[in-house]
Amino acid sequence: MRLFRIFTLLVSVAGLAACAHPPAQKDYADFHAAAPRSILVVPVVNKSTEVTAPDNFLVSLSAPLAERGYSVFPVNMVKHTMEDGGLSDADLVAQADPVRVAGLFGADAVLYASIEHWESRYILISATTVVDVHYTLKSGKTGATLWDETVHTEYSPSSQNAGNPIATLLVAAVTAVIEKASPSYIPLANQANQANQVAFYTKGRGVPAGPYDPAYGKDF
Repeated sequence: MRLFRIFTLLVSVAGLAACAHPPAQKDYADFHAAAPRSILVVPVVNKSTEVTAPDNFLVSLSAPLAERGYSVFPVNMVKHTMEDGGLSDADLVAQADPVRVAGLFGADAVLYASIEHWESRYILISATTVVDVHYTLKSGKTGATLWDETVHTEYSPSSQNAGNPIATLLVAAVTAVIEKASPSYIPLANQANQANQVAFYTKGRGVPAGPYDPAYGKDF
């Protein structure tokens, strides 16, 4: 009888999970009305304690947007130009008028990214980097928000399975120690790319295909 009750409970839980509704699709009316062709990516706001996170994340933003079909201004050129114009602080840029910022380059839209959380956690033999990023795309003509999304990702350095449990544990422990002493920024860059892929490409929630993508006007 007890086993039957447990089985019934598990079936009920599975049924509830199956009935769970996926996140609702975003309303893209304002986005499609604005029809941006060029996107200006501004310096990343950093709310984490990882001082190198903004620059590492900034350089990862152009490629996926360009692949999505938009003309994207070179991020390093944009950053240096803003610094020369007195906008060296990412927080100041985020608070500035989007229309004014876009006007400096003639951009149709401005992409803001804010690193809400970037933390490496070390527990026994494992090392995991947790990243939360909030993205906002604003019109360069009206300043209105055209799209926004928050993404959570986690990265753990992988080690080769030696086929021996003890050897595997030793390799994992060494990997975690190395990662703690000197984090590998190539995997972290890959982690940033993963967050961007989720943010920009998720069906019904990502950025619609741009005018230089064959799927323009056909996806969502």
